This record gives sequence, structure tokens and C-alpha cells, in this order.
Amino acid sequence: MAVGGSEVEILKPRCDKREYRRIVLPNCLEVLLVSDPETDKAAASMNVSVGYFSDPDGLEGLAHFLEHMLFYASEKYPVEDSYSKYITEHGGSTNAYTTSEHTNFHFDVNADCFEEALDRFAQFFISPLMSPDATLREIKAVDSENQKNLLSDGWRMSQLQKHLSSKNHPYHKFSTGNWNTLEVIPKSNGLDTRLELLKFYEENYSANLMHLVVYGREDLDAIQSLVERNFSNIRNIGRSSIHFPGQPCSSEHLQILVKAVRIKQGHVLRVIWPITPSIRNYKEGPCRYLGHLIGHEGEGSIFFFLKQLGWALSLEAGEGDWNFDYSFFSVVIELTDKGHEHLEDIVGLLFRYISLLQNSGVNKWIFDELVAISETKFHYQDKFSPSHYVVNISSNMQIFPPEDWLVASSLPSKFVPSAIQKILDELTPENIRIFWESKTFEEHTDSVEPWYGTPYSVETVTSPTIKQWIAKAPNVNLQLPKPNIFIPSDLAIKNVQEKVKFPVLLRKSRCSRLWYKPDTMFSAPKAYIRIDFNCPQSNLSPEAEVLTDIFTRLLMDYLNEYAYDAQVAGLYYAICDTGTGFEVIVLGYNDKMRILLETIVGRIEQFEVKPDRFSVIKESVIKEYQNFKFQQPYKQALYHCSLLLEDHTWPWSDKLEVLPHLEANHLAQFSTIMLEKIFLEFYIAGNIEPNEADSIVQHIEDILFKSTHPKCKPLFPSQHLTNRVIKLERGLCYYYPIEVLNEKDENSALVHYIQVHQDDIKLNVKLQLFALIAKQAAFHQLRSIEQLGYITALVQRNDSGVRGVQIIIQSTIKDPAFLDARVNAFLEMFENKLYEMTNEEYKSNVTALIDMKLEKHKNLREESAFYWREIVDGTLKFDRRESEVAALRELSKEELLDFFSTYVKVDAPQRKTLSVQVYGGLHTAEYRKVVQEADTPKVSQIKDVFSFRRSRPLYGSFKGGLGHMKL
Repeated sequence: MAVGGSEVEILKPRCDKREYRRIVLPNCLEVLLVSDPETDKAAASMNVSVGYFSDPDGLEGLAHFLEHMLFYASEKYPVEDSYSKYITEHGGSTNAYTTSEHTNFHFDVNADCFEEALDRFAQFFISPLMSPDATLREIKAVDSENQKNLLSDGWRMSQLQKHLSSKNHPYHKFSTGNWNTLEVIPKSNGLDTRLELLKFYEENYSANLMHLVVYGREDLDAIQSLVERNFSNIRNIGRSSIHFPGQPCSSEHLQILVKAVRIKQGHVLRVIWPITPSIRNYKEGPCRYLGHLIGHEGEGSIFFFLKQLGWALSLEAGEGDWNFDYSFFSVVIELTDKGHEHLEDIVGLLFRYISLLQNSGVNKWIFDELVAISETKFHYQDKFSPSHYVVNISSNMQIFPPEDWLVASSLPSKFVPSAIQKILDELTPENIRIFWESKTFEEHTDSVEPWYGTPYSVETVTSPTIKQWIAKAPNVNLQLPKPNIFIPSDLAIKNVQEKVKFPVLLRKSRCSRLWYKPDTMFSAPKAYIRIDFNCPQSNLSPEAEVLTDIFTRLLMDYLNEYAYDAQVAGLYYAICDTGTGFEVIVLGYNDKMRILLETIVGRIEQFEVKPDRFSVIKESVIKEYQNFKFQQPYKQALYHCSLLLEDHTWPWSDKLEVLPHLEANHLAQFSTIMLEKIFLEFYIAGNIEPNEADSIVQHIEDILFKSTHPKCKPLFPSQHLTNRVIKLERGLCYYYPIEVLNEKDENSALVHYIQVHQDDIKLNVKLQLFALIAKQAAFHQLRSIEQLGYITALVQRNDSGVRGVQIIIQSTIKDPAFLDARVNAFLEMFENKLYEMTNEEYKSNVTALIDMKLEKHKNLREESAFYWREIVDGTLKFDRRESEVAALRELSKEELLDFFSTYVKVDAPQRKTLSVQVYGGLHTAEYRKVVQEADTPKVSQIKDVFSFRRSRPLYGSFKGGLGHMKL
């Protein structure tokens, strides 16, 4: 039935065993079929070439609103929310997003359920139902989505850049929509939003403007047949491609310096130039080349010197917003307080580096190095989730020719200096837009951006002015980067003799344990090494925890100019605080991994505090803690929940209080004490042989424990730190009301947590099955029907092996106590649905959960994270999935109902509940009322976190001292 299909060969990675086929249906829908016999999940993505640029004037957000509405129902499947329910109950997920010129819809689902899922999905584009009732409810959801963005600097600054552009260009538009733009204003203009929605759909959703990717387990012929059957009825009205010629910025929007007030602490400098879109020369990669050089962090780079001067914390460079007609190249620099006072010098240095690039010419060796890195990355790329994969490809299909759908612009291959020079010539003082963002500009601005209320002011910055800045900038020796020593040359796959299924304990000493897992799945020249440094001194006090955090950040800071090349070449590393010490993670190509790892360990062993860098890092940590109060209220609720449940954690407010008094000499003393007694837990996996893994551990032990004056000594078994969790009271509901930290935030939030049990295979699967069945029902009732808030979710929770379920809601509509009552009302209603569930529905849910558990790990990172969780929790159930599948096969419907009645049902005698209630700015009166309420026999208010923690018993830890480890 497909009328077309090219014989063009689609370029794919060398190690990619999947098969691909392009077809065109009679209605001109262009489709890419992907056959992957090994996949456990099937997926599809439809990219529609219409976005918010097409919103009618006075109906801002209509394209985004339509994206929401298509999920509700269709003529073939008229039951509201039945699409999302089907996908969720069959192990999948579903989502969509709207950009300037595209709307993308996508889902994944257990592979055996693909046919019906695809049919339901296709109805979005054939015969959607948009009932008047659903329309009004979903406007509220869009408004709630916008409410959560109002105090986000990312959204605010993006809109400010759009605001300061030509009103005649759609770049200027507001994309999300809100209650005013979708309900109040249309109504005042005599418009019916639902009729406008239908009209927008009819006029724009045409098969010839759509691109579909379908990813399944079946062979290509079977997938093609499925696609032809389901998608041939999408109408094609011959809508011509929608173009928006012209430039967003006229001369009045160039040579400007915009001072904008941030919500959060910190200063950001954005230097932006309109440029020729590099999509026109994507094989030449001009912005890739320039972004690589301007954004480089090695010796001689702009960032290297900005860091040396103590002026910058980070720098990124590259192409930003773009289409075929316009594009922007941006350099984004996070400034220190000192850097904030040197804006002119920083812009001057940036132009000095651009001048260096002009004078050095376009270097073929740098381009060739980028090509080598890009080719290795493309041909040895990890497999990732089918849903992400299909989204990436479908969004490429309108932009690139079919042969480049998989590779897009990631593989520059033609060295054309003039293409790079053309963009470089556009990075001029005459073409510049500078956005300078800081809280210090409060009350020093004269304008307000209308959609988010961001205060700002605009000054003119002329070319002669910038030339003065260039002349007076510090005289530093800016240089091009040196050749990258971390580009892998040995990509051979090592032959592992013993094909072990699970990690094995390869070695054990008083200093360390090594868990080893060779790659038996992915055949990739990559490895994963994770080292947990268990340091009892690291969390004895708020001061100790803060100093441990600064210690890890300083290590990252010291390594940056040396190891930046490793990250460019695909070898990644991280050093972070864990609460029981810190950990080092290295992953990527195994070829040069040992060099990097031994350098990191050497820096730990020779750690010294550089006072100037300590000051910079301390300043950034202080701002991070200060900015905690600007987190979304639901994240604050989750934080308070963890603080109440985890036995040995310090509140952010204590850490913020001690921070200003800590100096470099405190860290110098502390780091020696912290490292004096440690235990190392290693996990080494991937393309590494066992003797090599053993040798790495031996070498690190020698450096840290066995030198002439060893830095470290092994822990006594009694000293091992563990994470222990508060045990809630059966039959009692605790609630913790607290005000939102940022009084300007109107959003309230609830985390309603039901604690169930400590890790137990049978109880685990009962909890997981309940969560699978209840997830979409909770979302539909609390968000879609009751419209309590855009952020609504029912998810499982696992604290060091202590498991439960939590319902999260963020709302401006109702206060948290009301939300809590609605959660209980939902659970009472859901009880009836659970009891009405047929045996067939029960079996279908069990099968879906089994399929989800049997889903293979897609890459080494995913597999390693799974096994590491078992190690770090001390549960060591490496065969967990197989054990849980076996338990599920034995589980009866009656056992699930009994589980619900015992642990989840409202007023169940075994039920253990904690309700964390964050009251937003609109609900202060309700907060004042709730804190005065007296306890009842079944409801108890927590007034003090630490009194509560001290009063409660703890669950035992799976991770005892060294002598008690389960091996």
C-alpha cells in the first residue's frame, strides 16, 4: 500500500544490528520503520510540522493546548484517558512537547502490546474528540503548567530574549499559554476557544506535514503492514509547508546590553549573535567547530583564564535557537561576584579569543580531531530507550535527507574553511546582544517583560565601546587547544573467558572490596568504574558535610583543565558527596580510562587546598544553598520527606548557617582527618579483564594505604557508616505542615507517603503491581478530572531498601490539607475499582509488570546503576528481577487485594502514613489554621523534625560492618 520508499541507504552505526526502511503512505505521510528483534519495548513518535509560531494572534498557547487535548479521547476510543491508561497498564509511558515549528507525540509500551497501542495512538491524527468539558479542564492544566514556570529563571530569560525581538516575527511570541490567553481574552473577543482549537487542528494537522517513526520487535514487512493499516486514514489536505522567513532581530535589537533581574542568587552573562543557520552547512559543522574552541576549558582557553582570575564558574558556547531562516550563536558564562564586577573585561577577552581564531585561520587538524571524536561517538553509541530514539529521529526527518535521519548533524565530514569563516565573521561587536542577569539589578531597571514579569533595562553598546573593552581587557596568553591525548585508539573488544551473569566479589581486604562484572551484553569498547569512599568523619556535623562537599568540588575544579579533553573524547568522570563520604565515577571508552582514574586518585592522595579556589567554590556553594528556597514546592516537600525519614541527615539551613564561617585552613585540617580512616567499595564493569580490574584496585590501595607515609588507614568493622530509615507508626497518620521557603511562590505542594515494608521480594511485587494499576488512575482523577495541579504523580519510593508509595501534587488551586483529603478520597474510590477488576484485567497487569521486569538493560551505564543500587543498599540481590518475576507468577488477585486492605486502604490498621504539606503564598491563612489543630488518636502533627526523628525506632540496615556484610 505504501506508494513510495526510496532505495537510499540510511547511514547507521557500524555496531547497529537494527534494520531500517523508509516508506511513504498514499496520504504522503513519510515513515521510518525500525525493526529490532532484541527489543523489549516498542515505541512510536509522530512529529507534526506545526508549533507555537502558528498560534493565531490573541490565542497564545493554542498549539501547545492542542497537544494536551489530543490525549483525551477519539471517536474509536471515546472513553476519556483510555489511551494513557492502556499505555501505562502495559508497561509504557507517553508524552508530547510543542516547539516553535513542531509538535511531537510519542509513547513506548511492552512490545507484545504494540498493535493496539499504535491503533490508539493513530486516532490522535484521525478522529480526536475534544469535548467542551475536557477543553475547559485542560485550559486549567495549561495554566497550572505555566504557573510552575513563572519563577523559573530559565523560562523568564528565554522569554525576555524573545520579547526583545521584532514584534512582526513569531519568535516574539509567548508559547505556553495561560488562563488569560486561552479563556478570558478569547471570550472577551467573542471567540470560543474550543471552536478555534478544532479550526487550528483542521487547518494544520495534515499527513503531508507529519513524520512518523515506528520501532518494533517484528520484521520490517510486519511493521509496514501495521503502519499502513493504522495511519493511512490520516487526511492529507495538501497543507503547504509553513515557513517564517525573515530575521527575529532588526537593527534596534542589536548592539544592546540588557540588565535583567534573576529570581535566584548568582550572575549569568549571555553574549548572543544572530548568525547564518549552520543547518545549511551541517556536513561542514561550522558551529560545532567554533563552539568546541570558544567553549573549550583546557589550558589557554577563555574559561581557563576567567577561572584563574576568579571571574567564572562555567562557560558554554554553541548554536542555540534556530531554524532554516535564522539562528543564534551564544556564549553563556556563569559569573562569580568578582566576575560580575568585570563584565567589560570578560566581553573584551571573548572578542580577543575571536580575534585569535580570525588570525589563526581555520585549522584542519582541529576539524579532523572533531571528526574522529564524532565518528567514534556515532559508531559506538550506546543503545538507549526506544522512546527517546524515535523522538530524536522523527524530529530530524523534516530537516535532513533520509540518508542522514539517524546521524543528523552529529558527524561533520566536509572540511570547508569558508563555511566556518562565514560564521566567525558574524561574531562581531556590530551584531551583538548581551544579556546580563543578576539579582543585584533589583530596583535599577525601568521595564518589565509582560508574560513572566521580569524587570529589565536596555542600554546601547556600540562597536567603539566594545573596542575599548577589548583594549583594556587583561593581557593573557590565549591559545588554541593542544591535541587531545584522550581520543581512544584501541577499540578492541576483550575476550572474557567466564561469561558471568551477575557481579562477582573478585577480591576483599580490610581496605576494600571489588565487585566485578564483565560485559556479556553490549560488545562495546567501554567500561564503568565506581568507587565509594566510606569516610566516617564525613557527616559527623553540618560543618563536616559541607567541607566534604567542598572537597569533592575542589577536586573536580583542579582536574578540569587536564580532564576536560577526556570528556570531549567520550571519557566521563564525576566526584561527588554521598552522605557517607564521597564517590568517584569514571565511564566511557576503556582505552585511556586507567590514566584518568589514576590521575584522580593521585589528586586525592596529594590533596591540598588552594585558598583562591576555595573562596570561589565556597561562594558558589553558599549561593546553591541560598537558592534552595527557589526550588519548586513539590521538590521542597520531597526534601522535607527525606529529612523526616533519613536518620542521619543535616538540614540545608544548618549547612547554610555554618558555611560563611568555614575557611581554607578548616578544609586543610578536615580533609586529612576525613581521609585518615576509609573503606573503598569498587564496582568495575565492561570491557575490562578480571586481572586488570584486580590490578586497578591493588594500585589504588598501594597509593592510598601502602606508601611510605600512607594517607589512609582501613576502617574497623565498627566504623562503617550506614543509612538507616525511620519506622513510621502503624495506624497513625503523621502530617508535617510548613510554609514554602519563597513567599512569592503561589504554588503549594503535597507529598502523601505510605510506608509499607523493608525489602522483601513478595511484598515488593505486590507494591509494584498496586503502583502500576493505580498510577494512571490517580493522574486521571486528581489532575485531569479534579484539576488539582499540572504536577500530579503516583510513584514508588525506596529509601535504602525501605519501600512505599507516594502521591505528589503541586497546586495553586487548593491548599495541601485539601489535597491530602482528595488523595484519601481517591484511594477510597480506587478500592472499588480494584475489587471490580476482572481476572483478565488482573492477569494483563501482572503480564505487563513481568514484561517490564524482563526488559534487558540497554547499555553498560544502565546495567551498572542497577547493580550498584544493590551494593550501596547492602541488599546484594543481583538476581532481584528473576526472583520478583517468579513471585509475580505465583501472586493471586486475592493476595493483591489483601495487600491493599492491609497497607494502603484508608484507616487500615497496618497503614503508616506521612503527609508533608508545603503551603504556598496563596494559602498562608490555611497554614496558620492548620498548625493550631490538635492531634487526634489517628492523626499526629510533627512540629519539630529532630524531636520526631529521635522519638521513632529505625529499620535495621542491610549493610552492616565489614564482618557482617552478606557475601
